[in-house]
Amino acid sequence: MPELRTDTMTVNMGPQHPSTHGVLRLVLELDGEVVRSTDVTIGYLHTGIEKTAEQKKWQQVIPLVERMDYLGAQSNSLAYALSVERLLGLTMPARVQDIRVLIAELQRIASHLVWLGTHAMELGAISVMLYCFRERELLLNINELVAGFRLFPSYIRVGGLREDLPRGFHDAVNAFLDRFPGKLDEYEDLLTKNQIFVRRTEGVGVITGEDAIAWGLAGPIARAAGSTYDVRRAFPYLTYPSYDFSVPTAPEGDVYARYRVRIQEMRESVGICRQAIQRIPPAGEWAAADPRVVPPPKDRVYSEMEALIQHFLIYSQGFTVPAGEAYVPVEGPRGEHGAYVVSDGTNRPWRVKMRAPSFYACQALPFMIQDGMIADVIAVIGSVDVVMGDVDR
Repeated sequence: MPELRTDTMTVNMGPQHPSTHGVLRLVLELDGEVVRSTDVTIGYLHTGIEKTAEQKKWQQVIPLVERMDYLGAQSNSLAYALSVERLLGLTMPARVQDIRVLIAELQRIASHLVWLGTHAMELGAISVMLYCFRERELLLNINELVAGFRLFPSYIRVGGLREDLPRGFHDAVNAFLDRFPGKLDEYEDLLTKNQIFVRRTEGVGVITGEDAIAWGLAGPIARAAGSTYDVRRAFPYLTYPSYDFSVPTAPEGDVYARYRVRIQEMRESVGICRQAIQRIPPAGEWAAADPRVVPPPKDRVYSEMEALIQHFLIYSQGFTVPAGEAYVPVEGPRGEHGAYVVSDGTNRPWRVKMRAPSFYACQALPFMIQDGMIADVIAVIGSVDVVMGDVDR
């Protein structure tokens, strides 16, 4: 009997495929239903944001970096603001730091809700997407309350915040925190022991903790493979050291473990938000007392010539930042999101470079899906939670 020979077939998945979470193109070499190799092609969404930042004044970069990882916008602006503030030698008041903690954790929940809804929908659980976006709308309402914008609030600024918290902020946040844990239980009722979901995710896209580190992965992907690395603990920033929270981990390193870790992360974020909202008084300091960066209060602008001049200079010329470089990482929804900022002493950055966790996730995708089924490619892409705006900067 002659030897049976088969040929592999090359198939494009994307860049228009709805399950690639944006314009990601995978060139798959298939042996029947088995993926033998993968070539990841990026660049379809390239916006040139990092280069554009060099033409903007320091404060004007905030709306740009928020549009990189568009699901973790305020984590991006937080990392950038902390880097610039390090060069300026600014120390934020405790109230400002607590507000930033609260905003960052609400952003983490909102991002994870989009991940959970889309990931579950791609595996057939359409109802979960409708449930998750229901709660995400409440978080977007809070963004709109504090800054007038739902997706890119630009509320975190170099030197503090855009303005003080509005009336009704505490009530809106507390109402969400009271509601959300029960809704998380609903998500788990639909998925955690659902045999279709479990069989689609257990043992799929496995990566070990050592391999995760070797590929530069951090965040939920690495913690679902046994890593305990969390920027909030490893390189503390803001007032996180004074908060009581755990870092969820799992040993399996598969798609199901990444699901469990993110669900638990949302529960931990609720706990952090409860602690933060109790610390934050309804009114108080919302920026550093540094006239180089923060404009004078409006009552002084209307009554003092020096304050009017300072206000005019900040908004027309911006502020200068001492020459030097700084890198400050934060624990974003997708892992370590860092901002590397270089100043040449002028009113514009010489270089802004972001460490994008989604880029590293794309890099590791071929390793995680090799020798798996083509149907499992969808599950793996969803589980790593890539945002292509984060990749193509």
